[in-house]
Amino acid sequence: MISLQSQSGLSLVDRILHADDRLLLTVNREWQHPFLDDLSLFARESIVHVPLYLFLATFMVMNFGRKGLMWIFIALAMASFNDFVSSQVIKEIFDRPRPCRDPMMAHQIRFIAKYCGMNGSFISSHASNHFAAATFMFLTLRPSGRGWSLLFVWAAVIAFAQVYVGVHYPSDVICGALFGSMLGWLTAKVFDKRFGQIIHPIHT
Repeated sequence: MISLQSQSGLSLVDRILHADDRLLLTVNREWQHPFLDDLSLFARESIVHVPLYLFLATFMVMNFGRKGLMWIFIALAMASFNDFVSSQVIKEIFDRPRPCRDPMMAHQIRFIAKYCGMNGSFISSHASNHFAAATFMFLTLRPSGRGWSLLFVWAAVIAFAQVYVGVHYPSDVICGALFGSMLGWLTAKVFDKRFGQIIHPIHT
């Protein structure tokens, strides 16, 4: 087990990693509950997100016409870029083993995911992708109505699930969320500057 003794002799990086380990074990083991088990496994399924994306694509085309089509194109381009950078660049640079594959952690966690990915743990592409999408959609769509802030709840549940099932450390999802949010913000700024804000549906 991870020692809870004094950390006075540890470097700042070691202290951060130690706190990361402890928080992982708290979320993964101490917070365990059948409802959270089901919710986390459900939220991690890619097929679950398809209806939301299809609804948004249909909503944008029907209500905003050509601008809606460009919104979809920009969103897809951003998602592809974000997934490539987080999965193929950042993970390769840091090469951090996932907790479910780390010899020091694998025997301590409660692993309930269907599989443990072979690629690196830092950063979480799930968290990065969904926070990028949530930020982009919130910033570009909020002038058209209320309720878009709920997208961050959706992204947060998915990010939390990565830690809860044992495939990521908390710092993986926190940094992934920050990276994705930054990319989503930049993409929204580019979209608004190039195509203008989405304010009212074309039929109103």
